[in-house]
Amino acid sequence: EVTLVESGGGLVQTGGSLRLSCAATVFTFEDYAIGWFRQAPGKEREGVSYIKNNDGTTDYLDSVKGRFTISSDHAKKTVYLEMNKLIPEDTGVYYCAAVSVIFADGLTSSTWDSFGRWGQGTQVTVSS
Repeated sequence: EVTLVESGGGLVQTGGSLRLSCAATVFTFEDYAIGWFRQAPGKEREGVSYIKNNDGTTDYLDSVKGRFTISSDHAKKTVYLEMNKLIPEDTGVYYCAAVSVIFADGLTSSTWDSFGRWGQGTQVTVSS
């Protein structure tokens, strides 16, 4: 059984920063990849970043490279998404999801939808 709880969203101005947290209740944190996804009003959900907790490899959506950083605290079983230089296009509900590292073959992989466990989401709003 896996449960995920997101926190850290809020309202910030353009250029501001937020740090999102995804706390995972799992027995073997290292067996999972944790991804961050977002959905803006009227838009399709898109993958933002993910990390494989077995080897620490990461990937990012091109539009957030250099601005966002994903990291894992294995002791706390928590994945963070540090978001800097935020712009209005970053606005949306941010969700974290967990899949076995066996299935984590990219942000656009259908395995996130097919096998992923999802949190409840946290709202991020970036004002002009």
